[in-house]
Amino acid sequence: MIVSVLIYLKMGRPIFFVQNRPGKEKKIFATYKFRTMTQERDVEGALLADEKRLQGLGKLIRSLSLDELPQLLNVLKGEMSFIGPRPLLIEYLPLYNEEQKRRHEVKPGITGWAQVNGRNSISWKKKFEYDLFYVDNVSFLLDMKIVWMTIKKVIKREDISFSQHATAEKFNGHN
Repeated sequence: MIVSVLIYLKMGRPIFFVQNRPGKEKKIFATYKFRTMTQERDVEGALLADEKRLQGLGKLIRSLSLDELPQLLNVLKGEMSFIGPRPLLIEYLPLYNEEQKRRHEVKPGITGWAQVNGRNSISWKKKFEYDLFYVDNVSFLLDMKIVWMTIKKVIKREDISFSQHATAEKFNGHN
């Protein structure tokens, strides 16, 4: 409730960022997050770059990973798990090679092996390697390790984003 009120007071509505993402077996679902970027636009009406729209409160919410909390609704709806590969953009689906497509053999997660091993500070190649390691090694012990490592990352505020970008670099099928 506190995060919702702060977003409303500082950035207005909407409070939530809702975006369709592919889940297990590429089934599309709406994922929920707290909105962290302003709705600022240029003179032509196009949204400004992420770096310009991610400001004070939004940066704080992201650095504490509070923006992810509404995804608990996705977990309750059975669309996501606590642990698994992060749900990526629908536009990436046709760009995956056969091996990368395997990330959709499990439910996506709020956190995962790639998030605790570099999050946005690692290459796409490494992210997919970590996602597939998880797919091939799903276990209660690995999940508990990821939970513990996630807590440590959130407390230390590590690997939130690339130093030169507010958000992760776009995947183009080759990076």
